Amino acid sequence: MTLSLVRASHDALAAGGALARADARHVERSAQLQMAQAVAEAIEARESLVAEAGTGVGKTYAYLVPTLLSGARALVSTATKSLQDQLFLRDLPRLRDALQVPVTIALLKGRASYLCHHRLAQARHSATLPDRFAVRTLAKVEQWAQTTATGDLAEMEGLDERSSVIPLVTSTRENCLGSECPEYKRCHVVRARREAMAADLVVVNHHLFFADMALRDSGVAELLPSVEVAVFDEAHQLAEAGVQFLGTTLGSAQAIDFARDMLGAGLQQARGLVPWPELSAGVDRAARELRLAVAGPLRELRGTLKLRWEERAGRAEFVDALAALGRACRSAAEGLATVSELAPDFVKLGERALGLAALADRFAAEAATGQVRWIDVSPHQARLVESPLDIRDALREQRSTGRRAWIFTSATLGDDERLSWFTEAAGLEDARALRVGSPFDYPAHARLYIPAGFPKPNEPRHAASVALLASRCARALGGRTFVLTTTLRALQAIGDALRAEFEAHGDALQVLVQGQAPKRALMQQFLAEPRSVLVGSQSFWEGIDVVGDALQCVLIDKLPFPPPNDPLVEARVKRLEARGRNAFADYFIAEAAVSLKQGAGRLIRSETDRGLLVVCDPRMAGMNYGRRLREALPPMTRVPDEASALAWLETLAACEAG
Repeated sequence: MTLSLVRASHDALAAGGALARADARHVERSAQLQMAQAVAEAIEARESLVAEAGTGVGKTYAYLVPTLLSGARALVSTATKSLQDQLFLRDLPRLRDALQVPVTIALLKGRASYLCHHRLAQARHSATLPDRFAVRTLAKVEQWAQTTATGDLAEMEGLDERSSVIPLVTSTRENCLGSECPEYKRCHVVRARREAMAADLVVVNHHLFFADMALRDSGVAELLPSVEVAVFDEAHQLAEAGVQFLGTTLGSAQAIDFARDMLGAGLQQARGLVPWPELSAGVDRAARELRLAVAGPLRELRGTLKLRWEERAGRAEFVDALAALGRACRSAAEGLATVSELAPDFVKLGERALGLAALADRFAAEAATGQVRWIDVSPHQARLVESPLDIRDALREQRSTGRRAWIFTSATLGDDERLSWFTEAAGLEDARALRVGSPFDYPAHARLYIPAGFPKPNEPRHAASVALLASRCARALGGRTFVLTTTLRALQAIGDALRAEFEAHGDALQVLVQGQAPKRALMQQFLAEPRSVLVGSQSFWEGIDVVGDALQCVLIDKLPFPPPNDPLVEARVKRLEARGRNAFADYFIAEAAVSLKQGAGRLIRSETDRGLLVVCDPRMAGMNYGRRLREALPPMTRVPDEASALAWLETLAACEAG
């Protein structure tokens, strides 16, 4: 029986097979066939497979073809909503047609991705919009709402995912009225879940999968028992997504949103019956005081800062602020209870108020055993977080609920044959591990340069030195360069120094820095203007696919070790040391190796791509662990000095000009 699916998958992907007949550009790849065989065997045996597939293997088709041909009911989870859309709108329809299989497919996202008609009506009548852009955006949403069949906000052209309007026109688990909602029959979330339950293959994302595991709210809980094959693409992001959603969070923004919703509903449906402005202002003020207590002496924050729980938890102002938020939410719940019979909104708002009060009580008490706590503080909010250290127990519980195939795949899952970096965190030591290398000719097409005598990352001159080296590389190449940083502080310092360097020498090179525009807009600018250097931090280390000559040089400012003072990192290190293990070798180096592979993976994206990778960290060459990190990278040819590196770039520039 195993041979039949293995053979069918091989024939479909081979030269002259169904895919080649449907698309003249399809070529047979031995690495893809190897992975497809392993997936087919896991499906037939209902076993677990962890497969690392290098860039260019064609892993998406390698798991989708056996899954579609098996006839099994399947769930495919990926890292982001944009990758979900790519699978649902492009890859799956193309394969379904090529293979001629009668498979129904559905797309399921979280509540925040779908328009809520009831919330839209409330926003129209009672929302206080912050500026004219928000007013204009709400008008566009109203117009689009008349024509959309799915309610998926991704359909809307030009809608910024950071827009303040989105929370006003979408529902959450806390504010959804369920079957009590006057718009229930037209609910896009209900329709999406209904379609998912009826489909043969459903595309979800990791956040949704774990949010449902924690809250039983997304529809996946109903779906999973009937699934025979569960596939997780971009599985390297699975553990962090799980930790984020399996934890418990109390956020000041969460409380402020509640205060706003209560005020809007109260003034619209029960004006004068309860002192809505006072109750709302009480919760809002308590939430803002909590953020101020969390921030403490911190001023002018950029991005999100993660604080140890101990740094704030014992302070009187923090304890008082947490208690005040609990009291304000309980007062709100009492007011809402007096009008609960007037509208289902008030019942739900009362539940939210009591839920927030319970969270305040929880964080005032000691953390649960086996959990770690920390505080995220940003310019606009504070979040108190209690989380498990990994997803081992949660995933093991899911795998024990029924006999099904579990497939986990990514281009980066570890730096050893057992893929321990991923399998240990996910509790998958018993799974079959497969590593399929990239078919690209890295020795011929890529060069690695580790500058000797470079300032160490902790030296004050390091950021400026990275910027100067990046400027020389960009000049030799005529732009077409990425600088990937490990911190937001380095991002700004390197971006500013690069701009100053180009301006001082009159170079017609553009510097694009993460944060000056949305990620998609920055990438469009980079592609439209080749004489550019893009400086990006964490969100640019993966998921960026620039094929061809548009990107031929990637500089990494320093080795991407996890920050040792991060509360989650500290807790994981303590656990490893308690077990007698070497935390530096088993955790820090393993994490750095995977991140380094992800960053380096931006450089070569096709068989014909060529480029230079520069790692501006002398530890990569000088420390004894450097060899392990170098071996984690694709087999690029190492160049001995800057002159050789620049000569390689000049050769690439000449080829492009010619």
